[in-house]
Amino acid sequence: MKQIPETEPSVFLTPDLKVMLADSAAMFVQLFVELTVLFIVISYVVALINQRLPAEKIQRLLGARKGRGYLLAAGLGAVTPFCSCSTIPMLIGLLKARAGFGPTMTFLFTSPLLNPIVIALFIPVLGLEVTLWYAGLALVASILAGILLSHFGFERYIKQEMLGLSASGCSTGCGEPESEASRCCTKETQEPSMWHKAWLESWGLFRSMLPYMVLAMLIGAFVHGFVPADFFAQVASADHPAAVPVAALIGIPLYIRVTALLPLIGSFTAKGVSLGAIIALVIGSGGASLPEVILLKRLFYWPLLLAFLSVIFSMAVIGGFAFNHLLF
Repeated sequence: MKQIPETEPSVFLTPDLKVMLADSAAMFVQLFVELTVLFIVISYVVALINQRLPAEKIQRLLGARKGRGYLLAAGLGAVTPFCSCSTIPMLIGLLKARAGFGPTMTFLFTSPLLNPIVIALFIPVLGLEVTLWYAGLALVASILAGILLSHFGFERYIKQEMLGLSASGCSTGCGEPESEASRCCTKETQEPSMWHKAWLESWGLFRSMLPYMVLAMLIGAFVHGFVPADFFAQVASADHPAAVPVAALIGIPLYIRVTALLPLIGSFTAKGVSLGAIIALVIGSGGASLPEVILLKRLFYWPLLLAFLSVIFSMAVIGGFAFNHLLF
């Protein structure tokens, strides 16, 4: 009897595919552990701050009607070393505290693009002059975007029900007999301690966001494992007339941190990628990512989500062309 070769199953699972799957699996585990810890820790600290710092004070500091609120929000973003996904707990905390909408959006833009780690890596890789221009661009564009979004009333596209979670993660609406909200309110009549209340709030927020986080991490891990490292260099070469917008479009869906991207800039430059395309990729991938968009969809209605993406894309394209044709 003729035996079936044992190597047939490998037709569908080639060595390259095995490597891609292994890379994706490793990235998923890394993202899951890292983002879970960051999300819980950040949301816990923010919950403590919101309890100790009156909401009225946060509103005064980050008030939309005062220009200094935008500068404070930009400064807060510049000193918080968050990636695009780990800004979400801080964003929710600011929205819960009823901080000014415009300054809060400014924080959302600046935190992943303009933090100490990014700046520290930019200087040795691209030089002090390029770093200063990049920082100025990110700062001015973020503040201007926050002002415009506030001026046109995009605050109404925030899902207020996501901000109405009590310390246990339940709805704050009490009074309906036999409802989940009613049972939650009954449990909270004992008034937990500040530390316990902060933990309940952070855990409740984490549980509500977990399905979206898992989906986001699966997509991020898949892209990391299956998108070739040379893909960007092939489609965004210096002689490509649409290299800058292509780089911005490529960057937004990817989950590539600026800190992980900057060490690759030398190889991109050696392969003929223009500085403008590199800046567009840095802004696109650092300012937004598909995993972050999935998490933001839990908080924003489509008009605000699309406006957020439009700001990041416009910032990336304008910055890329400015670096190519105006500055360098």
